Amino acid sequence: MTEARGAGADGREAGRAGTPDPEVRDPGLQPERTRLAWRRTTLSWTVVAVLAVKLALHDDTTATGLTALALSALVWIGFLAVAHRRIRSLSTARPRPLSHRGALLAAGCTIALAACGAAMIW
Repeated sequence: MTEARGAGADGREAGRAGTPDPEVRDPGLQPERTRLAWRRTTLSWTVVAVLAVKLALHDDTTATGLTALALSALVWIGFLAVAHRRIRSLSTARPRPLSHRGALLAAGCTIALAACGAAMIW
């Protein structure tokens, strides 16, 4: 079997016929779209945090409400740290995929924020 080598769509050599060279990856706009999605998510989290403060201050303040508000603020700060780290990692020429730990932290923060919100409402 002979190995066919030819130029790819971008004019670069391919490793095998039809298979692009893994060293010549052009991520295109995908990292920028992902970075913008993380920014939109942090903006929506900030809006939720501001609304939680408004809810806690305008209603009768209880110890449970203030505790939930404090925990929400901590979760919000934790999520901002995860998102900022991910946004920074997407700025490189070859961004790394999101780690399992980062994904679990983001999901855990989301679940914790929902629980704190439920505690403030009820």
